[in-house]
Amino acid sequence: MAKRFAEPSARLTPRPASQGSAPDYILLGVVVVLMILGILILANVSAPLSVERFGTTYYFLNHQLLFGFLPGLILAFLLFRIRLDLVKKWAPLFLLINLILLALVFLPGLGVEFRGANRWINFGHFSFQPSEFLKLTFILYLAAWLKGLMWADSQTFLVFLAVIGVIGLLLIFQPDISTLGIIILVAGLMYFLAKTPLWQSFLLIFIIAASLFSLIKLVPYRAARFLVFLNPAADPMGMGYQIKQALITAGSSGIFGLGLGMSQMKFGFLPQSIADSIFAIFAEETGFIGSTFLIFLFLIFLWRGFRIGKLCQDKFSQLTAWGITSWICLQSFMNIGAMIGALPLTGIPLPFISYGGSALIVELAGVGILLNISKRT
Repeated sequence: MAKRFAEPSARLTPRPASQGSAPDYILLGVVVVLMILGILILANVSAPLSVERFGTTYYFLNHQLLFGFLPGLILAFLLFRIRLDLVKKWAPLFLLINLILLALVFLPGLGVEFRGANRWINFGHFSFQPSEFLKLTFILYLAAWLKGLMWADSQTFLVFLAVIGVIGLLLIFQPDISTLGIIILVAGLMYFLAKTPLWQSFLLIFIIAASLFSLIKLVPYRAARFLVFLNPAADPMGMGYQIKQALITAGSSGIFGLGLGMSQMKFGFLPQSIADSIFAIFAEETGFIGSTFLIFLFLIFLWRGFRIGKLCQDKFSQLTAWGITSWICLQSFMNIGAMIGALPLTGIPLPFISYGGSALIVELAGVGILLNISKRT
């Protein structure tokens, strides 16, 4: 009898809360809005260029949807569902494969040279850029490696520099200095957030600054680009042409812009209008209001991403969340800063907006992992 009366009370005992039921819907909503904006602005900006080169209005949009959004969404879904301990286990293998692909860009017949750079691998009608995937694979590797450290001594710091050096050599010879800059800055931030000794972080900042200064100083066109940033009027029809046109494009928008589809600069007046200059076109059409809204979306992404990392109990998940968030937001602010003259031109694409299948795939993959981490916090 006592047993029968005890059963209802047992059923009324609250169950422990299940960990990891739903992802961060605010972050997911921000990414969905960014993707919609990316499709709309690319369809608008790329139409004249598509007609000029291929005789069809939506060639670049269709290419982005087929070779960027579709595989990116599939990969994001898979990484959203996969167990994070498997991602941590496979992180070194991902980086090793990526480094091999980086070396293959120099192989004749497989690597593709474009405008003096060897950054692409071609498989028939499909080509991709391994350096874009390196942004994510190195974050995963670094998070897995730093997670296993009980303490960081001088030997740890030297190993960290050695890995950065190998990656740096591969990217310098391509050359792809803008990607190298993003990777080094994000890696340095992750190393600092892993609570390594403070003196190592200060020394790392000095080494990074000295290395980037040397890379700029030793190559004439990089030095010229930096000088043009300091004084755009020095070479308005040469090195300063893109930044001059970008400032004119963004500066002519006013408060509300010219209206969607009403850009004049997209008709061949602004170089790289569908790639790293796409923000200037967006600003021209949507004005101060639209530009502020886009920046606000990336600020929300930054807030939610770092919040996800802060709530993590696992160090690997924490560092991965902070690394992915830092990469995407740093890249977006560097792109926007270059288009308004606040930073030098680097050729860095605007995440989720600029044309480029490889960049979009890896950005969506990073979001998939970030949402996977969020549902476990």
